[in-house]
Amino acid sequence: MIDLAGKVALLTGANGGIPRATATLFRRLGAHLVLTDLDRDGLDAFAATLPEGEARILTARADVARREEVDEAVAMAGREFGGIDILVTGAGLYVEQEVPAMSDEDWRRTLAVNLDGVFFACRAAMPVIRSGGAIVNIASMAGHRGSVRHAHYAACKAAVLGFTRSLVHELAPRGIRANCVSPGIIATPMTEAIMARNGAALIAATPMKRFGTPEEVASVVAFLASDAAAFVTGETIHINGGIYMD
Repeated sequence: MIDLAGKVALLTGANGGIPRATATLFRRLGAHLVLTDLDRDGLDAFAATLPEGEARILTARADVARREEVDEAVAMAGREFGGIDILVTGAGLYVEQEVPAMSDEDWRRTLAVNLDGVFFACRAAMPVIRSGGAIVNIASMAGHRGSVRHAHYAACKAAVLGFTRSLVHELAPRGIRANCVSPGIIATPMTEAIMARNGAALIAATPMKRFGTPEEVASVVAFLASDAAAFVTGETIHINGGIYMD
């Protein structure tokens, strides 16, 4: 049984599909939550739906592409809880564009959210993560195999994989772990367009013959964040129903 009672978990992009499911599961497992998102109103509405419990829930608006906003959210967690135990980088931007159509701003904005945002969150959190803690970065199958009309997104996710493996060497001496999950096609609002256009072909190519759910990703994130994975670091767990095996 995974137990996060008393742990403090900070999640970025917490109003997204996978982070919502993760926050909900963390709440049931007893963790205190610090939830950040660009959409503060939507985040607060989501937080109000979480199950009641003794653990606290704090919310903050944070654009992960802006260093100062990420720094302030982490600082708030430090002030309120004296540190954190778990960081989950869930903020993401998934825009469909072929490379010739990408403007410089399109490229930079995608990198700012999907890569800079991970860097800013990890850098800010590292000094305040307690021994025994864990970072779980949300990568993607796209970072391993590429993605048609999402080259900028795939490039970011590939970089997140390398960044996370590098963090291991700095964090391990302090008893802190860093891992990734790489979801495949998960049924969330972010993937609605690709499912509508290519859903049948993607299901046909998937051995389990269905899309994944945010809850199925959240359960793996919870494992990696917990003491059940105390000797797991520098790893990437694929959650894709078998459509890609590394």
